[in-house]
Order: sequence, then structure tokens, then C-alpha cells
Amino acid sequence: MYQRHLKRLLDVIFASALVIILIIPFALLAVWIKIDSRGTVFFKQKRAGKNLKPFMVYKFRTMTTDAPKNCPTNNLANAGAYITRAGKIMRKLSIDELPQLFNVIKNDMSIVGPRPVILFETDLLLERQRYNANSCKPGITGWAQVNGRDELVISVKAKMDGEYANQISLTMDAKCLLMTIGAVLSIKGNKDGHELVDTDLIQQKPIIITNPPTAFYAKVPSQTGKINKRSLVRRAAHVRNVEEFYEI
Repeated sequence: MYQRHLKRLLDVIFASALVIILIIPFALLAVWIKIDSRGTVFFKQKRAGKNLKPFMVYKFRTMTTDAPKNCPTNNLANAGAYITRAGKIMRKLSIDELPQLFNVIKNDMSIVGPRPVILFETDLLLERQRYNANSCKPGITGWAQVNGRDELVISVKAKMDGEYANQISLTMDAKCLLMTIGAVLSIKGNKDGHELVDTDLIQQKPIIITNPPTAFYAKVPSQTGKINKRSLVRRAAHVRNVEEFYEI
């Protein structure tokens, strides 16, 4: 009952109310971003949504226009060189995520859920699939976010995302939201650059996970712990008999 109907209703009410309340702060942030560095106010990027269906996520831009594209910030050795002055503050306080309220209204995301992952992060997407974490909509905040965030290795992060996906409830969402306030104020778990290497994944063999109508193919990281140079994400739309390919 909650997951099918009430959660969506609360998402729309909560997100719409926050957008109205934050209209003036949003405008001030837009001016600040434009004054601070050259580029657009908003940053848009394709992320993996429910059942790995890609969608366009919105964020306030926190990096320079010459920053590497489609690469997680945690995988950049010199991430600080690309983050703007305004961006450093916004990322610390997670203010850059607020435009995702529009994603919630559009039904791409939920207020609470696993964080939306870049399509190139195949190792994390594979681990999430093991724990059924890809079966729910991504969220602005989530169980893994409030329990370590960037300090968690991939296997632990995916397991926590799976724990949430398999026990979605009003109580769980309320707990995540309350813990989010504390995590944001303490700036806990926020790190940019050098993602932790997950030794549990390094020795794994390439695997194929099939969960119709979604098929997802990828290799695990090499022994250096780096993301693969080439892998493939395939979303098979059986109803329309069409396949969409995303090649890395």
C-alpha cells in the first residue's frame, strides 16, 4: 500500500512544497553560480533509474566546464581542480542536489531511495542488482547516504541500497529523512576524489545478470580497482521490441 500509492503521493506533496518554499533561494543560488564561474546554472546527466531505465538527472553545476564528462567525481585523482568555489560549499552541504526535486515531481526519482548512479558505474550497478536495489526509484537521499556515503566501499553501499529496496516503508523513509538532517549538518561522509577500492570485487569474474525485461551486462573492476574501459549496458524494451544501447 505505502510503496504503490502513498509513497508517490507524499513525494509529490513534499517536493512541490519545497520547490515553492525554495524559489527565492534557488534564484540566489543561480546568480551565485553564474558570478562564480563560467557555464550554465544547472548540470544535466543521464543516470540509471528504476530497473536501470536511463533518465536525465538535474543538479546545480558545481564543476568547471572543462571537467571530464560522465565520470564520477570520486574517480578523479584531482577532483578539486575542477570543482568551483561555490561548488565546494554546495557539495559539502548537498545543496547541489536540490534541483532533483523536479525529478521527483516528474516521477523519475523519489525523495528517499538509492542514489542515482552514472551509467558508467557498472561495478556499483552490478552489485546493486545482486541485492535487488535497482528495482526501486532512486532518491535524493537514501539508506547508504546516511550511513557513510562516500566512505562506503561499493559492496557495502550496494548491500545497504538493497536493504532499503527490500523493506521500503513509511518508517524507513522517515528514519532516512531524520538521519539526513544530521548527516548534512555534520558534513559526514562527503569526499571528492579517490573512491575506495573494494577488494571484494577485484577477484570476481565477469558475470551476466538477466532480469527481464531488463538485461544488464558488465565486467567487474580490474585488479587495479579501476572502472573498466569498455562495458555494455543494455535495456531491452520487449513490449516495443526495441533495444537501446549505451556503450562505454
